Amino acid sequence: FSRIPFKIGQPKKQIVPKTVERDFEREYGKLQQLEDQTKKLQKDMKKSTDADVAMSKSAVRISSNLLSNPLCEQDPNFLAMVTALDTAMKRMDSFNQEKVNQIQKTVIEPLKKFSSVFPSLNMAVKRREQTLQDYKRLQSKVEKYEEKEKTGPILAKLHQAREELRPVKEDFEAKNKQLLEEMPKFYSSRIDYFEPSFESLIRAQVVYYTEMHKIFGDLTGQIDEPGLTDEQREKENEAKLSELRALSIVADD
Repeated sequence: FSRIPFKIGQPKKQIVPKTVERDFEREYGKLQQLEDQTKKLQKDMKKSTDADVAMSKSAVRISSNLLSNPLCEQDPNFLAMVTALDTAMKRMDSFNQEKVNQIQKTVIEPLKKFSSVFPSLNMAVKRREQTLQDYKRLQSKVEKYEEKEKTGPILAKLHQAREELRPVKEDFEAKNKQLLEEMPKFYSSRIDYFEPSFESLIRAQVVYYTEMHKIFGDLTGQIDEPGLTDEQREKENEAKLSELRALSIVADD
């Protein structure tokens, strides 16, 4: 009998059926993809609302700056047009802020809360993997003793190794069973969880653009007078710019 320590490696016995391992990898893979998609959606929604706020605030600044321009004071018609624009932009900004607040509360925050569940899920999978490695190590140890000559000391060690293996095996099987049962349930729950959020997102957009239709419809009624087409305005601007370029103070050296 050799007392050279045996190498602890992979057990010869298949302790987790390949079909079970495939099922586990498939279900966990779906959850990893869901985690990535949830984080991406949360990030994109935040970018979208930030852009909406920046757009409406910029529009208000533009109309306010135009309104304070001395040019408006010299032309009553232009002053009335810019005043109407300024009112419309402030109304737009107000409705936009309501929309953003609604999306923040009913879409972004739920996405954030949903994402917060994944670290504990990933930790449960990690604990299962650690237990599986302990299971394999102890199973290999039992197998090595089973292969040796059944002397008194070897039988004692075999008994001890089996006793060490039993609770680890039970622990792994419990963890594995729980995850295989709960991961599909968690994945399926995403529909019931997110459906109200996306319904709220659609409603918020519908309300906002309905109000925008009214606001800009009113604005059109206030400023829509027969006049030059855009092409005619462009030609007129070019003609006036040509006159300015002809002045000696802007002539090229």
